[in-house]
Amino acid sequence: MQRGSGILLHITSLPSPFGLGDLGPGAYNFVDFLDRAQQSFWQILPLSPTDIAHGNSPYHSSSAFAGNPWLISPELLEKDGLINLHDFGPLPDFPKDRADYSRAIALKTSFFDRVCQLFKSDQAQKDEFAVFCGHHGHWLNDYALFTALKSHFAGKVWNEWPPEFRDRQSEALRWAERDLAETVNKVKLLQFLFFRQWFSLKTYCNEKGIQIIGDLPIYVTFDSADVWRHPDFFKLGPDKKPEALAGVPPDYFSRTGQLWGNPVYHWDVLQERKFDWWLQRVKHKLALYDLVRIDHFRGLVAYWEVPASEETAINGKWQEAPTAELFKAIYRRFPFAPLIAEDLGTITPDVREIMRQFNLPGMKVLLFAFDPTMPENPYAPHHHVPECFLYTGTHDNNTVRGWFEQEADPETKARLFSYLGREVGPEELHWEFIRLAMMSVAKAVILPIQDLLGLGEEARMNLPGRKDGNWTWRLTPELLSAGLADRLLNLTKTYGRA
Repeated sequence: MQRGSGILLHITSLPSPFGLGDLGPGAYNFVDFLDRAQQSFWQILPLSPTDIAHGNSPYHSSSAFAGNPWLISPELLEKDGLINLHDFGPLPDFPKDRADYSRAIALKTSFFDRVCQLFKSDQAQKDEFAVFCGHHGHWLNDYALFTALKSHFAGKVWNEWPPEFRDRQSEALRWAERDLAETVNKVKLLQFLFFRQWFSLKTYCNEKGIQIIGDLPIYVTFDSADVWRHPDFFKLGPDKKPEALAGVPPDYFSRTGQLWGNPVYHWDVLQERKFDWWLQRVKHKLALYDLVRIDHFRGLVAYWEVPASEETAINGKWQEAPTAELFKAIYRRFPFAPLIAEDLGTITPDVREIMRQFNLPGMKVLLFAFDPTMPENPYAPHHHVPECFLYTGTHDNNTVRGWFEQEADPETKARLFSYLGREVGPEELHWEFIRLAMMSVAKAVILPIQDLLGLGEEARMNLPGRKDGNWTWRLTPELLSAGLADRLLNLTKTYGRA
């Protein structure tokens, strides 16, 4: 991998007149900004379907394979002749700096109803749709059926459905395929439109030399098509409720750990099947992205398992996973898979050994560098290694400015100033962090857009453990100025990353 740099910005944070960032003109304008600054990477968060009931988190999804239909661009639908936006009158007055999920979803639902009507008369697109359904049938059929049944049963969690549907009895599934056919077909159509728009955007990026980094979360949500379809892959009880949940022990982010609520895997079952479901996931992500970041990588080596009866993650225990066998299977199937290990948190020698064995680059975060262990701290720039991805911060951190103003104590600030060789005010600190990152030996540098803009805590994307208010920050169009692109370009060239 050559030296390069890029920006972390999720799709929902892009400018759009429809209350939520999408795959339309705002996304293409952002790619043009990256191109002007000669950036090599655009990193995003998972593209999976989200749910208002779960805070719109891209890490809490009803499918490990499906795309989020709320990211579909109405403007591109109009360009394809599937909708006429003038038919719907003036748009609501959406806030430009925050995502308004509920109103955006209501508006797009009305658009999608019209799309389904117009699509039926377009034979060329119907043929393309049929090819898509055939290619993605291994996950699309179950996901569409799951979504239709969840709507039919008023949003209940799948293990609370009548037993014949919960347990996927053949006669019940045939009934659903027949009586819910209209909803099933609509779900499939929206997936087709999402992936068509996504791959058009990805092609635009790649043509400009920009690679997309996307996530592969290791866990899936309990209330998902994946667990409904493959309950034997997970530690569930006879009533199909989880017996154990995933999380992490107390760490930098939380004193009580994080209890995510995802069911943990029956790794012996997955291994008996030669990890076929995992290989399908990896194949799918490698098609979606140019590089795949495995979120919470350490959970594939040893994972923190918490009894389902616990209210926090404190009383969990470490369990081992068949990591070497899994990655041997992955690299047999995909010899040059460009994978990145998210190796933050409690990292033990066994995790490092797996990363070394399979040549997996890890991550470094500058915000972690200036604690009392700083001379030996592995996140400090003088300890960086070439084969890693360096971040000023991640989507789970405060911004650089927010950290400096709200979290860093006087001793931390003193260490930071000593490292920089001078004192710096909060209005200029982000550029010092960016310079430290750019001059590092790390081959890849990723900057959250909030740090490039020097924004404070109000622009934070996610605060782990907070139930409301996450995933709402949005970029306003005027912030992506030519002057900002040129200043970034200058640093990019100076440190050999253009």
